[in-house]
Amino acid sequence: MKEIEGERIFIEDSGLFVEALGGFPGVYSAYVSKTIGFKGVLRLMKGEENRKAYFKSIVCLKLKGEIKIFGGEVESRIAEKARGKGGFGYDPIFIPKGSEKTFAEAPEIKNIVSHRKSAIEDMRDFLEYNLK
Repeated sequence: MKEIEGERIFIEDSGLFVEALGGFPGVYSAYVSKTIGFKGVLRLMKGEENRKAYFKSIVCLKLKGEIKIFGGEVESRIAEKARGKGGFGYDPIFIPKGSEKTFAEAPEIKNIVSHRKSAIEDMRDFLEYNLK
């Protein structure tokens, strides 16, 4: 991280990890989304019975010269075909555990179980506790 004296700084990155694809696209999720998109992931998954996947978000915070790491994860399965019009990225093929709808079909579910929300809330809780 860039050194910024007297400042707090945080960065976040997220990825989709598909078990049957050996964790791919993983750290390449943004690139894969821009190139082959979720339709390409569906093509790679064609005929695959194991549809397990998860979204993972990592937030790194630099505070007073120390780096703290927070994470969030949401388990899912990859849909057989794209469904829904909401969201972005992989939302049309991502079915969170306990649901039958994709994130694109049910953004209200995404807002509750979001991997990014979980990581950011952990960071917020840390800051509230440590910056009193």
